[in-house]
Amino acid sequence: MFVDNIRIFAKAGKGGNGLASFRREKFVPRGGPDGGDGGDGGSVILEVSTGTNDLRTYFYDPKLVATDGMPGMHARKHGKDGKTVVGKVPPGTIVYRSNAATMQEATWLEREGDGIEIEQIADLTEPGERFVLCQGGKGGRGNWHFRTATDQAPLKFEYGTEAESGVFFLELRRIADAGLVGYPNAGKSTLLGAISNATPKVASYPFTTLQPIVGVVEFEDYSRCVVADIPGIIEGAAENRGLGHEFLRHIMRCHVLLFVVDMTALEHDPVEAIQTLRKEVKLYSEELAERPWLIVANKMDEEASAENLEILRQRFPKVEIIPISAQTGDGVAALKGRLKEILLQDKA
Repeated sequence: MFVDNIRIFAKAGKGGNGLASFRREKFVPRGGPDGGDGGDGGSVILEVSTGTNDLRTYFYDPKLVATDGMPGMHARKHGKDGKTVVGKVPPGTIVYRSNAATMQEATWLEREGDGIEIEQIADLTEPGERFVLCQGGKGGRGNWHFRTATDQAPLKFEYGTEAESGVFFLELRRIADAGLVGYPNAGKSTLLGAISNATPKVASYPFTTLQPIVGVVEFEDYSRCVVADIPGIIEGAAENRGLGHEFLRHIMRCHVLLFVVDMTALEHDPVEAIQTLRKEVKLYSEELAERPWLIVANKMDEEASAENLEILRQRFPKVEIIPISAQTGDGVAALKGRLKEILLQDKA
């Protein structure tokens, strides 16, 4: 099971109370104040981990709860700090804070209320990066802090402060330089396997790819780029038909989009396929549709593909079209070279 968006509840620990007490030992009948400070509450932290592939962990247990700080003790002893909880998330996780205080309230707002309001508070991309989701409360001071020249036996102490808590949404967006977009069975998975180190499942039936797959493409000069393959898009994806809309978020970070089409036209006319795919991407995000893009004319080893390629070129004269056969490897080297050029231009 692949989970790329989830709702969680997080609660940090509150600070421990300070203590009002006095030194009481043999031969010291009137010792001064010795109340210790309360411990700080534990915080809730999100940490980016390359060992985590998705947000599945929070599907089974959508809670991150730290412990409270302990109260101060006699003899000016500090209360034990609460335990901080660290939740692991994959690179590319976006964090949103909602206006719901509890999971129950969030459910009510979704079903019967005016909907949940969310605000982006973090975009976690770098391995090892940390973000404090909920800050733990501060421990209160004990009464020995409040002694003065005129008050040698203060009863005053501080309560620990409350901690932060709330309902948050986590959304995973894969970090990739290029994204493969196409209909089911267009050959995207075969292409990804041909140009990268990825080993996606390949079969002759639709929706073989059920989750985003990322591959690393290595060039001759040892430079690299990351390519993402998402499940095939069908018409109506922007209205949540099929699987494409669910995973289009994973190409939002891409610098270039590669529209892969099956040139045999056995299932979809290549011209109509490009028009539909471009429309669906634009409906999902105007920003995404404005990214550099090109057409990868796949399955050129088949008999009818050459004629369909000419028609495609006539219909899209200003769009770069690279003919390949991911199955035989023809044209794959040219595609990798062009991909490198585009990415270098984008980063210049």
